This record gives sequence, C-alpha cells and structure tokens, in this order.
Amino acid sequence: MTDVKRIVIADDDDDIRGLMVIAANRAGVEIAAAVDNGRAALDAVVEGGIDLAVLDISMPGLNGVEVAEAIRGDDATKDTLILMVSASVQLLTDHGVVANRSDSFIIKPFSPRALSERIRSMLGLVETV
Repeated sequence: MTDVKRIVIADDDDDIRGLMVIAANRAGVEIAAAVDNGRAALDAVVEGGIDLAVLDISMPGLNGVEVAEAIRGDDATKDTLILMVSASVQLLTDHGVVANRSDSFIIKPFSPRALSERIRSMLGLVETV
C-alpha cells in the first residue's frame, strides 16, 4: 500500500492553475482541490489530510500570504507544507514569505516539469520512470 500525498492548488489564473495541475499529476500526487481563491484553498486544507498547499501570493479575497498565516496559526494544519508561487521576487521577499510562512517558493513563469520536481522534492517522492 502506498502513501499517496495530497495537495491543494490555488491560483486565480485558470491557465496557471491548469499548469499546476499538470505538474501535480506528473509528480504523482493526488489533487484534493484546485481552486481559484484563497478562501477555498484554506477550507480544503482545514478539511484535513493535506500534505502540501501550492499557493499563489496574489489572489482576490484571501491572498496566499493570508492563507499561509492561517495554516501556520492552526495546530491542526501548522505542519502542512507550503509552496508559494509568485511572478514577483519582490513580493516574496517583501512579505518575508520564504523565511516566515512557507517551506519553499517558485517564480512564475515556471515549467510544469520544474514545479513537478519541486513538489516531489518537498514531499520526499522519488521519480518513477
């Protein structure tokens, strides 16, 4: 029996979210939710059983930073890995996201292969060819 890793993907751009889904499928993980806003992402993480949340920083409503803070602030979800995604290196550094709220980050534009490799690396998955 294998331990399938479950992830949540959140990006308000349909095309980017689609690339994230491709990358997650390539990584061999189960996509528990692929949503277009931070509130839905947080709800999915809070439901439980999520190993990794892939969060775009800039989303309407709850942004990725706010979702990450909520995940880290809840004893039930604080150990969920967080991968931040942004087109802006400055946003990542201005918010202290890398050091304080997330486990890793990736800059847009990214290739599905690069994101897939990052997901596998963060979850300790070995690539199966």
